Amino acid sequence: MPPDDSAEQDTSSGSETDSQLATRLAVEAGEVLVGLRAEMFAAGASIWDVRDAGDAAAQRFLAGELLAHRPEDAVLSEEGLEDPRRYDADRVWIIDPLDGTREYGEPGRHDWAVHVALWEQDHFGAAAVSLPAVDMVFSTDPPASVPTTDRDRPRLVTSRSRAPYAAVLVAEALGCDAVRLGSAGAKAMAVVLGEADIYVHDGGMYQWDSAAPAAVAMAAGLHASRIDGSPLLYNERDPWLPDFFVCLPELAEPVLTAIWGEQRDR
Repeated sequence: MPPDDSAEQDTSSGSETDSQLATRLAVEAGEVLVGLRAEMFAAGASIWDVRDAGDAAAQRFLAGELLAHRPEDAVLSEEGLEDPRRYDADRVWIIDPLDGTREYGEPGRHDWAVHVALWEQDHFGAAAVSLPAVDMVFSTDPPASVPTTDRDRPRLVTSRSRAPYAAVLVAEALGCDAVRLGSAGAKAMAVVLGEADIYVHDGGMYQWDSAAPAAVAMAAGLHASRIDGSPLLYNERDPWLPDFFVCLPELAEPVLTAIWGEQRDR
């Protein structure tokens, strides 16, 4: 269901729209993280301290900004306390202040992200994903433009640490070349950037891991859904959302068939 433009915050008084706010917060939280990372590594901090400090700093920044600019909205965050207002709220910000904490703690790695998404009742109102280490941000407004490619074989992006079973099925069925990246945001944005064609994940994920990446991908014209083809739904009481995939629209049905076979319910 497309966003209702009338639900955007009024800008007549100079305030930011939801899309502008999401984009700014993703960028500025990233700037906080880049500066903190450089400072701590220069001081000889351990990777564990860098990771913990990054999670905490980005959460403080995003929570403070949302409280200041959208005080009536609820927030669902990986790093924050549960906000019970979200159970009945029409507007909920779903944020991952530092997606890819492991990669953030490794000097030189760029595959970590900041996720900021607004869920309004049953659809995304706004979202942004920043890749701070490479100074890039992707938003739902304006949406990204996915470049065309002429690859002979689809390129599948998957986890650094393991190959999800669904991804193995897709790689074998479609003859994919595989690449590995860290955060969910970085992997989904690889598809938006045209660096990959498919990202499949099954297991070990929460709503904040996929909300902003899915919103940005769909705004760009990509397919995003659960791995059974059902729509992605957010702000469920249980934050666990174990699977999703993003791909070029023409690959959605081949991916689903690879996972479930020809007898998949349509």
